Amino acid sequence: MFDFRLQVFNTVAKRLNFTKAAEELFITQPAVTKHIQEIENHFKVKLFERNGTKIKLTPAGETLLQHTDQLFAVYRNLEFELNTFTQQRTGKLRIGASTTVAQYVLPPVLAAFHKKFNNIKVTLTINNTEQIEQALQNKNIDLGIIEGQSKNNLFKYTEFVKDELVLVANINHPLAKKDMIKPDELLEIPLLLREPGSGTLEVLAHALKPLGIKISQLQNEMELGSTESMKLYLLNSNAMAFLSVHSILKELQNKECCIIDVKGLTIERHFYFIQQHGQAEALPDLFMKFARHYNFR
Repeated sequence: MFDFRLQVFNTVAKRLNFTKAAEELFITQPAVTKHIQEIENHFKVKLFERNGTKIKLTPAGETLLQHTDQLFAVYRNLEFELNTFTQQRTGKLRIGASTTVAQYVLPPVLAAFHKKFNNIKVTLTINNTEQIEQALQNKNIDLGIIEGQSKNNLFKYTEFVKDELVLVANINHPLAKKDMIKPDELLEIPLLLREPGSGTLEVLAHALKPLGIKISQLQNEMELGSTESMKLYLLNSNAMAFLSVHSILKELQNKECCIIDVKGLTIERHFYFIQQHGQAEALPDLFMKFARHYNFR
């Protein structure tokens, strides 16, 4: 319903790359350029500064980006609100979620969902990714929300929200003042690791491969089954752990822990909704739409 040119601008502004924006929007790069030029001609402003192959937003571009973000949020909310009139609004919804997303992402979403749809009874089961997939396969839950790298052909995966795994240490750790460590230094650090079957462990193993590091090479000081136990442990030791950035926001704010970058290592992932193929039930779909439109801060 909204002007496609503004969507093109918003995508370029977020990616700062015309080629990537074209790929994401499934149009050609000349078409991207044409849409940007039409907006610039209409408003008689420059939106991007070009320096060789690199681009950056002008002050006018920054202003337009803020407004397009707000505009698209309004459209998403409008679409969701109108679509809910055709959805079933009563019943029971059984959700299964892996540990990190269940503890640190879902609670405010569930509270907001209950406030809007209080006739829907929601139950939440918490387990690791492998167990949530098994519960969905056994029809013990209606909708799964997981983390992890590999995908099972039995399920349909839908992106939920973005996450990043970061290396965390307590604020008094000897390496806390270092901006960055080299990958080989990682092999000398005692680490807390999640249990086999954990999506976090799977994502970490996948991310370390390009650096030539295997999980078996890491100094596994202890295997712990929850993020909370890992946080409390590292706050009282010189061990470190790879944790979801969502899980340590309070500790960072309270200056109890810090993030240590590893050169050449960025571990970004998505949390995913999973459903069995062919499943098209009203309540899981309603919750998915609601959660994807939730304003995470």
